[in-house]
Amino acid sequence: MMTGEAESQINRALVGVLPESYSKPRWYVAQTRSRHEKSVAAQLNERGVEHFLPLYEAVSRWKDRRVRLQLPLFAGYIFVRIPLRERLRALEIPSIVRLVGFGGLPIQMPDDEMEAMRNGLTSKLRVEPHPFLNLGSRVRIRQGPLEGLEGILLHKKGRCRVVLSVDLIQRSIVVDVDATDIVRIARAGPEPSAASAAG
Repeated sequence: MMTGEAESQINRALVGVLPESYSKPRWYVAQTRSRHEKSVAAQLNERGVEHFLPLYEAVSRWKDRRVRLQLPLFAGYIFVRIPLRERLRALEIPSIVRLVGFGGLPIQMPDDEMEAMRNGLTSKLRVEPHPFLNLGSRVRIRQGPLEGLEGILLHKKGRCRVVLSVDLIQRSIVVDVDATDIVRIARAGPEPSAASAAG
């Protein structure tokens, strides 16, 4: 895996020869050091770099009381929107390991997918991390804050849940939806139960 420092050196050498398309802002996934997501978000904010760090609420027991915590939905990752020419503005942050990609080149996230996630994951939806899942009964969310996103349908205690995955980082989240808000689009394999998917 290429470190942020090594990638920074390559970027400095290439910055003058990158194609013009690299000057357009695009969404990328930045890998961070463990538990540094919020500090990275703060540093990106200071540098004026557009970013997105979706959080969820978790309840933790601490001694004799319960504490509500805001934790990253995609642990170890944060989304950044930046022209590839200017990626040093992100990579020079010590707690950023790299921009996720292949062959030394970051892979951009689809704009429509990012827009749906930003709209949906900042609303008051019940959402939490889920083990990575990309096989099962595929559905599309046809209305609501996450309209347009596709995922795997689960059933749990009479509720409909949809597992949404970011294949680039092999991470998934699960969100409760109304049955009328989804439509089946394909069947890639046997539909898993919530228990088997989590196990």
